[in-house]
Amino acid sequence: MPVLLQNRQRGVAVSRSWLGRTAEAVLAAAGAGAAELSLVLVSDRRMRALNRRYRKKDRPTDVLAFPQLERHSAKTSWLRKPQALPGGMSRTLPMLLGDVVIAMPTAKRQAKDLGHDIREEVTRLLVHGVLHLLGYDHERSERDAQRMAQRENMILRRVR
Repeated sequence: MPVLLQNRQRGVAVSRSWLGRTAEAVLAAAGAGAAELSLVLVSDRRMRALNRRYRKKDRPTDVLAFPQLERHSAKTSWLRKPQALPGGMSRTLPMLLGDVVIAMPTAKRQAKDLGHDIREEVTRLLVHGVLHLLGYDHERSERDAQRMAQRENMILRRVR
């Protein structure tokens, strides 16, 4: 299964089947359909601890992304890695793209503030996280932020 889902919060109900299908659609639309993704839903308290530990920011955030590989580009072909099999044969296996962590209480508040439902907000956060895993970074420069926003909008149009 290309998407491993862990729901480690109880505050916001979410359909596992919808979330799995949506994550698969996001991966496909982002050109990473062969990759595996770990998706973790957490409380604001857990997200604050993660944000403090990994980003040195002592507050919750809506989404964090932890890439499996140190540095890569969205234009590389690292998503499929040949594996040697007995007899000199090889096959291509999906590679773990990384982890996307979403704070569901924050997502619920943001959905209300933006005037849409929780599914729309979770989809938006999932796209944002996957793009970070693929090497996009809106914090590097204004140009990178614009490029990432354009890519987000294109993927969101495809998966809605």
